[in-house]
Amino acid sequence: MSDIQDVLRIAVAQLNPTVGDIAGNLAKAREARADAARHGADLVLFTELFIAGYPPEDLVMKPAFLAACEKAVRDLAADTADGGPGVIIGVPLARGDKRYNAVMVLDDGQVTSEWYKVDLPNYGEFDEKRVFDAGPMRGPVDFRGVRLGIPVCEDIWGDKGVCETLAESGAEILLVPNGSPYYRGKIDVRHQVVIKQIIESEAPMIYANMLGGQDELVFDGASFAFNADRKLAFQMSQFEEQVAVTTWKRGEEGWFCSDGPVSRIPEAEEADYRACMLGLRDYVNKNGFKNVVLGLSGGIDSAICAALAVDALGEERLRAVMLPYTYTSAESLADAEECARLLGCRYDTVPIFKPVEGFLAALGELFAGTNEGITEENLQSRTRGTVLMAISNKFGSMVVTTGNKSEMSVGYATLYGDMNGGFNPIKDLYKMQVYGLARWRNAHTPPGALGPTGIVIPPNIIDKAPSAELRPDQTDQDSLPPYPVLDDILECLVEHEMSVDDIVARGHDRELVHRIEHLLYIAEYKRRQSAPGVKITRRNFGRDRRYPITNRFRDRS
Repeated sequence: MSDIQDVLRIAVAQLNPTVGDIAGNLAKAREARADAARHGADLVLFTELFIAGYPPEDLVMKPAFLAACEKAVRDLAADTADGGPGVIIGVPLARGDKRYNAVMVLDDGQVTSEWYKVDLPNYGEFDEKRVFDAGPMRGPVDFRGVRLGIPVCEDIWGDKGVCETLAESGAEILLVPNGSPYYRGKIDVRHQVVIKQIIESEAPMIYANMLGGQDELVFDGASFAFNADRKLAFQMSQFEEQVAVTTWKRGEEGWFCSDGPVSRIPEAEEADYRACMLGLRDYVNKNGFKNVVLGLSGGIDSAICAALAVDALGEERLRAVMLPYTYTSAESLADAEECARLLGCRYDTVPIFKPVEGFLAALGELFAGTNEGITEENLQSRTRGTVLMAISNKFGSMVVTTGNKSEMSVGYATLYGDMNGGFNPIKDLYKMQVYGLARWRNAHTPPGALGPTGIVIPPNIIDKAPSAELRPDQTDQDSLPPYPVLDDILECLVEHEMSVDDIVARGHDRELVHRIEHLLYIAEYKRRQSAPGVKITRRNFGRDRRYPITNRFRDRS
């Protein structure tokens, strides 16, 4: 091979690995390399910890797991003896008494170099300092006469000067493997991070991002590159697997990308919907569930979850169940049936009058002399939860939970009732965002959706006042402020940690803000027991926002 070359064709492998499926991830890598070879690539860039899947969390503390990951990469290295593309691939490595978040460079049948992540993130959804050691600062690697810097994800987000050091050491192109999870507006944030590093390093940068759902996190791909002049060189698609071959040329002022894809980036509501869809699809498929079941109440939350399930999995893999009781309105019965018809999914009805009355009869003597209230209301919800879990046990279906972030924030949900289930695709969406996505879905069919085109949620479900229908003539606003008001207060408290004074200054009633803050704090014990769900905002419950259950603080300044 030539010592120096002036054209380098780099394939970016934006793929969907599965945590722990080392053999499956290796097979994906081999397939991608073969595809890149057919298109004349010299080098294939994979994403962070690709061979392990990301994030592997405490799996990397198992020596057997680390050994299996390294063996897989060395097997892949042997493939490169065929004279085809070299490979840069993420892998966790044990070296002595240390564990590294690493990449290996493979070429000519062997591992030619290693790079260890320098800056380990320890915020939000990341806690890599628990399981990895920080790598030493190193210089660029030589690949077929081109000096490449390979900072890993946080190495470009932090302030340790990794990119600048690599450039000063002679790096001509910076190739960055990433595991960067989605939140609304994240692509713009990534672009700004890369531009900042290019200003400091004066080197072009490729940002290769992973795709796929992993528990609460969704990795949205959208890989891209900027040239040294800070102009976008290429942009790959969001939420889609893709191997894109890009052409890089050496010019008088250094390397630049002369050819690469320019994909459309979805607007906010489409991106949120597709993130929820991808997260649900991967959670169900990667965990081996054949199908899913949910309670279809005739309300907006279960309707959008049903649409997401059909879009993610197909109509044949969703069973929707109406669970009517005395207070279920004829309107809700009609809306639920129409929603199932529009989606084309199976629709069953299981009345809960007899089991609820059985519970009330069994508790009659114990409850004698007390007033009916929330206990009796929650019996309805818990009966519905029991029926859905029985269907799950009998048929192997995963129960889809349907509570939104507004309700989860203030505890407007019943433990062991409507909170039952394995995964919640709208857990990180506030109520008004749910309405927005329902309107968006009725007007658009997202790419990759398996559901029907056109209206899939009856307009009446969107237009009518929301109600749990646990007592006569009930609406959500009997217990909660209007959702636009509630959502704004919650976003101030949860997303921005604003003081009560600052929230009141936005025009909200102080007593109401105090009440919502109190409800937010006392519902923490419920959220700790809730199903996982897709992260959409910057601060989801669980990974990002970690509050104590026992907590007497209230902002009363």
